[in-house]
Order: sequence, then C-alpha cells, then structure tokens
Amino acid sequence: MKVFKKILRWIGYALIFFFVSSITAVVVLKWMPVYYTPLMVMKSAGNLFTGKNTAINHEWVPLDSITHNMPQAVIASEDNLFEQHHGFDFEQIYLARLEALRGGRERGASTISQQTAKNVFLWQGHSWVRKGLEAYFTFLIEHIWGKKRIMEVYLNSIEMGDGIYGVQAAAHINFNKDASQLTKNECALIAASLPNPIKYDSAHPTGYMIKRRHKIVDLMGKVKQCPWGKK
Repeated sequence: MKVFKKILRWIGYALIFFFVSSITAVVVLKWMPVYYTPLMVMKSAGNLFTGKNTAINHEWVPLDSITHNMPQAVIASEDNLFEQHHGFDFEQIYLARLEALRGGRERGASTISQQTAKNVFLWQGHSWVRKGLEAYFTFLIEHIWGKKRIMEVYLNSIEMGDGIYGVQAAAHINFNKDASQLTKNECALIAASLPNPIKYDSAHPTGYMIKRRHKIVDLMGKVKQCPWGKK
C-alpha cells in the first residue's frame, strides 16, 4: 500500500512538473523568437545517419516583415476558418474521418494552430498520445499567444523545402528576395507546396502546383482580408 501511494505521489509530481513547465514554455515563446523546433533538429539528425542534407536554413523575421499575401495564402490554402475557430475545425475533422471510413484517402484536418503546436513542441507521428498532447498545446497557444502570434510562429517554423524552414528562408533560396517582397503568386506557390514540401518545390513548380496556385490565388480573393503582415 505504501509503495502504491508513493507511485501515485510521484505521478502527481510528474504531472505538476509537466503542466508548470509546458505553460511556462508557452508563455516564454509568446515573446521569444523560435529559432529551432523539434522538427528541425530531428530531421537534421535523421538525415545525418542516412547521408542526406543536414543543413537547417532558417531565419526568424517578425510578421510585420512578411508580406500580408503570405498569411493570406496559407489561410486560403490550409485553414480558411483560422480567424474564426478556437484551434480546431471540428467540421473538417468529421469530414476527414467520414471520408476515411468510406474507404477514401486519409487526409489531414489539422488547423494552422494544431500544426504550429506540433512543430514547436512535439515530435512527428500519429499516436494517440501525440495527438492528445497536440490538442493540449493547441489549447494553450490559442489562449496565451492569440492568432497573430500563432501565424507569426507558423510562418517562421513550417517546413517549406528540403532543409528550408520558414518563409524568409524560402524567399531567399527559392525566389532570391526577402519575405516582404514576395508576390501574391509566389506566396500561393509556397502555400501549394506545404502539404509535402519535399515533393513539391515552389522554385520549380509542377503542372499540379501551377493549377493549385491558381486556385489558392482565387481563394485569397474570397477569404477575409488578412490584417497582418507588410502591406
């Protein structure tokens, strides 16, 4: 009985430590630039053992130094209800699950908030434990960071090519310009690559990406004008 109580006590301590440390990390990163993420480190380490590219191309820039077309493009492409939901698009989650149950392809229904939580705080994978932690961190960043900060971290941390993380690095490497100078079409091409940035290269778009770019540009004109970024 004493051993059982001791185990419960240590579990309690572990839970308290987890909640305090995780909330503290979220609060700190509300203000501090996110220079590295678990995704960057794990991919680079994995490539080291396979002989692939281990470089991490990443440069943090504030949201006000990114053209407003970029958040507009990812909202149109990835999460058109980003400014309305509270971290989860339950309708898309339901539709994705229904499609899978009917034998259709597996597709993600993660919001920009969920993707940001996963990239910054967690590892890649599909386990229920990781999904539960993703929901927890999504809740935290929605309530502590707010939408503007989530978008800023997302555009600075998302993978946009082989060893390329964030829109500033993508703009430099793929278009030879700063993120503030990207055109609407270039932003739409970057957004078109995000489902699989290793397969789809915004610097060398395929026919599929060109078609996807046209669709994203059209959607950009239909969603609410993004209030963030450089005009």
